[in-house]
Amino acid sequence: MIPTQGVRVWLATGYTDMRCGFPSLALRVQEVLKHNPLRGNMFCFRGKRGNLLKVIWHDGQGSCLFTKRLERGRFIWPTVAGGAVTVSPAQLSYLLSGIDWRNPQETWRPTRVG
Repeated sequence: MIPTQGVRVWLATGYTDMRCGFPSLALRVQEVLKHNPLRGNMFCFRGKRGNLLKVIWHDGQGSCLFTKRLERGRFIWPTVAGGAVTVSPAQLSYLLSGIDWRNPQETWRPTRVG
C-alpha cells in the first residue's frame, strides 16, 4: 500500500522512453528534475503515446516501479516544457483513473431523500 501522508507526487513533463526501468528513471529524477529519488517521493513518467505511465517510489526499504497502461484514452499530462509539476495524492488517483485531474467535475447529487 502506498501512503498518501507526507508523500509528494511529481509528474515529469514531456514524455519518457518507457523501456526505462527504475535505475534509468531514478537517474532522470536526479539529473533532470534535480530531486533525490530515494527520499520517499513519487515520480511519474508518461510514454510518448500517452497511454502508458510509470511511477517510481522508494519506500525506505526498497525501490518500487509501478506501470499502468490505459486500454482506451490517454493520461492527461501537463504541457509545461522541461522539469516537473507537483500534484496531490488525490490528483494522482484521478490521473491513474484516466480522469482529468486538473479540473475534476462533481457529479449530480440528489438534493432531498425520498
